[in-house]
Amino acid sequence: MTEEKLQKNFKEMIVKKNNSQNLFSTLSIPSFIRDWFLRKYADKNGDINANFVAQKIKEVLPTKGDWPTILDAIMNGEPQKFLGRIKTFLDVKTGAVYFELPDFAVTQSMTGISPNIWAKVKHNFLRSEEDTWGIIELDYMQPDAKTKGKLMLKSFQAFCPYTADLKYYKAARADFELDEWLDVLLSAIDYNPAAFRTEDEKMALLTRLLPFIEKRLNVIELAPKGTGKSYLFSNISKYGWLASGGVMTRAKMFYDMNRKEEGLVSIYDYIALDEISTIKFPDANEMQGALKGYLESGAYTVGNKSGKGDAGVVLLGNIPHDKMNAEVNMFETLPPIFKESALIDRFHGFLEGWRIPRMSESMKVCGWALNTEYFSEIMRSLRSDLSASDLVSKLLIIPEKSDTRDTTAVKRLCTAYTKLLFPHWKSVDDIDCEQFEKYCLTPAIKMRGIIKQQLCIIDKEYLKYPLPEFAIKEGYAKV
Repeated sequence: MTEEKLQKNFKEMIVKKNNSQNLFSTLSIPSFIRDWFLRKYADKNGDINANFVAQKIKEVLPTKGDWPTILDAIMNGEPQKFLGRIKTFLDVKTGAVYFELPDFAVTQSMTGISPNIWAKVKHNFLRSEEDTWGIIELDYMQPDAKTKGKLMLKSFQAFCPYTADLKYYKAARADFELDEWLDVLLSAIDYNPAAFRTEDEKMALLTRLLPFIEKRLNVIELAPKGTGKSYLFSNISKYGWLASGGVMTRAKMFYDMNRKEEGLVSIYDYIALDEISTIKFPDANEMQGALKGYLESGAYTVGNKSGKGDAGVVLLGNIPHDKMNAEVNMFETLPPIFKESALIDRFHGFLEGWRIPRMSESMKVCGWALNTEYFSEIMRSLRSDLSASDLVSKLLIIPEKSDTRDTTAVKRLCTAYTKLLFPHWKSVDDIDCEQFEKYCLTPAIKMRGIIKQQLCIIDKEYLKYPLPEFAIKEGYAKV
C-alpha cells in the first residue's frame, strides 16, 4: 500500500533503490548524487544497466586522482566539464569574482570568473554562502607579462534536479497513515523499514533527522559502534558537515581572522562532530567560550568580528555497554571541553543511540523510495517553515517559572518532530493530540530530560531546577 501511495503522490520524485546494486557503494558517492544517477539512467521499471551507469559516473564525477589529467587538458586548451562542488567569492576592493573547488584543493588565487559569465551564473550562488553542486565547465587564461595564468569558469549548471514544493509535500503527506509515513521517511534515507523490529527503533533512527529540519537544534548522541551515525550525517544531505576525528579550531568553526572567512556554523545546516572523543581542540578555552555563546543564541564573536549562524551542533560518540544508562555519568569519555555543565546545558536533547539497531545488509533499502536529493531539499525547506513552531506554541502549557533553556529545548525538539512526522497539520483543529503527545511532546521531554539527568550528576546545583511538567492545553484534544 505504501508503495502504491508513493507512486500516486510522488511519481516524479521517487527512484528504485536496490541493495543488490553494489556499484554505488563501491564508488563511495553520496546518496543524493547516487539517486540523481538512478533517476537519470533508469528504465520505466526503475532498473539500471550497472556497467553503463558506472561509465557515466566515471565520465561525469571525477576523483581527486583524476584531477591532474583534467588540469593538464584544461591548460592545453581543452575545456573540461564535470560534476563537482564549487564556492564563489566576491572581492569588494577589486570587483573581481573567484571560486574554489574544495575536492581538488583549487583555491581563489588560482581562479577567476569573467563579468559576462558571472552575470549568467550568479543566481546559482547568491542564494547561499555554501558550496554549490553542479556541472562545472573550466577553461584556462594563459599568463602574460602582467597577469598569472588562471582557471576560468566557462559555464555552470546547478545540481538541483528537483523543486522542493513544500506545499505539495505537505498535502501529499495527508494521504499516508502514520505507520506508512515512518516507512516513507526511512526508505528516503536508505533504510529498509521491514528490517526494524519495533516502532521505537524506527523513531530512534528518525530522531537523527531533527537537526536537518530545525535551525540551531543541538543534540548529543552516544551509541554503540556500527549503528550508522557517520553514514547518515555525511551522505543524506549536501547541506551538512561531518567532522570525524582530527582537529577542530575556533577559526574553522566560527570565523578565520587571517583569511577573513566565515566558519562552518555560518555555512552549513548542521555540524556533526563524529568520534567526538578523538577530536582535538587546540584552543580549548576559546572554543568553549565561543560554543557557549553560539549554542545559546546563534551568535559568535571572534576578535572584532561578530556573526550569526543557523547550524545545529551534533556530538556523536561511541559508548560502552555499561554506560548505556542515564542514571550514570555517560559523558565521562567526552573531551574536557564538553564536560562543563554550563556548556552541556545548552544542548537541547540526548539521543540514546543504543535504541538504534546495528547496521546489517537486511537494513539497506530495496524498492521504490523518495529520492534522497529531493528529500534533502524538503528538509532544508522545512527549516524555514514556521507553521509547526506556531502550532506547538498554541498547544503547550508552559508552567510559570520554567527554566528558559528547558522550555526552549522541549519546544524546539517538539517542533522538529512535528515538521518531520506531521507536516500536513495546518492548524490546531487538524491535530490529533494523542499522536502529538506520543510522537512529538513525550520524546522531546525525554530527550531534554536525559540532558537534565546528566547535569544533575555532573553538577548538583541543577537538582534545584527540575524539568518543568509540560502539558497540552485543554480543549484541543479530539473527542
